[in-house]
Amino acid sequence: MPQQNPMDQDMQRCIESCQDCHNICLQTAMTVCLEAGDTHTQPEHFRLMVNCAEICQTAANFMLSASALHPQICDVCADTCDACAQSCTEIGNMDDCVQACQQCADNCRQMAQSSHRMETGISSSTGAMPRQPH
Repeated sequence: MPQQNPMDQDMQRCIESCQDCHNICLQTAMTVCLEAGDTHTQPEHFRLMVNCAEICQTAANFMLSASALHPQICDVCADTCDACAQSCTEIGNMDDCVQACQQCADNCRQMAQSSHRMETGISSSTGAMPRQPH
């Protein structure tokens, strides 16, 4: 069985956390929030939850398709997940959503930074530029 390199493992973990966050945010918005009403269905909060679910799915799709643009999408996904986690925390009673958003934000931010370092040729362990062939 071939061994995966760390980038593949990090990407797989990020894809899975994006998919989990998508599922939890969408399910929470459509069940918990709609059923609870009141602050749970305020347009800004509800829209953010749906947007979070969508950007998480998009980020997973970009990584699954090996898109060169996935680092930028992961950056936006991390920011959106942070905002969604904050909104859910303020409203309360959405701990699963908060946790999924925080995990996804962390993984996406790490993925975006790792990919950026690889694209610019900076070694993550030394911070040095790789030697160019002569």
